[in-house]
Amino acid sequence: MPRVRELEVFRLVLPYGRRPESILVRLTDYGGMTGWGEVVDPAPKTWAALEEMLADALIGVDWEHPDELGVLPGGSAADMACWDLWARMRGVPLSHALGGSRTSLTATVRIGAERNLESLVARVNRHVCAGYAHITLDVHPGWDIEPLRAVRQAYPALSIAVDARGAYTDIGALEALDAYTLSSIERPFADLADHAELQERVAAAVLLEVSSLAELDEAILVKAGRALLLRPDVLGSLNEARQVHDHAVRAGWEIACAGGRGTGLARAATVAVASLPGCALPCDVAEPPRSAQIVIPPVGASGGVVAVPLTQPGLGHTVDVARVRRLAKACYAT
Repeated sequence: MPRVRELEVFRLVLPYGRRPESILVRLTDYGGMTGWGEVVDPAPKTWAALEEMLADALIGVDWEHPDELGVLPGGSAADMACWDLWARMRGVPLSHALGGSRTSLTATVRIGAERNLESLVARVNRHVCAGYAHITLDVHPGWDIEPLRAVRQAYPALSIAVDARGAYTDIGALEALDAYTLSSIERPFADLADHAELQERVAAAVLLEVSSLAELDEAILVKAGRALLLRPDVLGSLNEARQVHDHAVRAGWEIACAGGRGTGLARAATVAVASLPGCALPCDVAEPPRSAQIVIPPVGASGGVVAVPLTQPGLGHTVDVARVRRLAKACYAT
């Protein structure tokens, strides 16, 4: 039975891009076993919630399974840490603890807008040569048909998805992209009714992102797509991620997992969720750079494939605690 005797909370500013922030939670039980969790780009009140309420919710509390703890203060980091601790105490990988069965995952790589078409094709070429069999192109009005045509002409057999990031209002503009044999059209609109109409018109799966089981229910009800973009870090818990997965599978939807930011801990949890049976679409754990991670080995793709760690229990990675402390801008312990 897990019983937490000590917790530490770290606020990190990460050394890449626009220097995003992560908050890490480390739990230690009375036997010295530890579990780690991470929330990426936390809400403004997350640190205060963890500092003021998490100790009361966990220190000295007996529990048999993470699901018993309900909604924990401070978002998904504490929940992830409890799952990691629980799985480590039982000597099982987190993927198996969640019900996953895959040993490896096909990866996609996201490619943003380039200065010109030649640069875009060259960038795609680098990833294809590195072993990627699937890419996801960011598109927006004014950067869609031409880049997609250029990539498709260069790579007729490449599996391609496009991510619209909610930038479109014209269904016809996205319908025109379907001529280039897309695997999916991700997050095209802000309105579910537009998603449903687009799905009726195109062969590609319209892929939606949801932040709750209720949102998925609504999307399924109006037939707003055929595929789900599952981001465990935007849901309240790993149990909720599993519930969303199960509900999508029952509805006959395909699932792609994504979660490419942070220090590597949240990505490791994404890999565990992506090992669930319904997550057959290529997953996205390609960013940020491995040099920014605090986990050993780093989480990422090799040859277009992501290995699901099965030789170590829990998240399956060792945390570089010394590096965590160097990167931490604030730390709370009790």
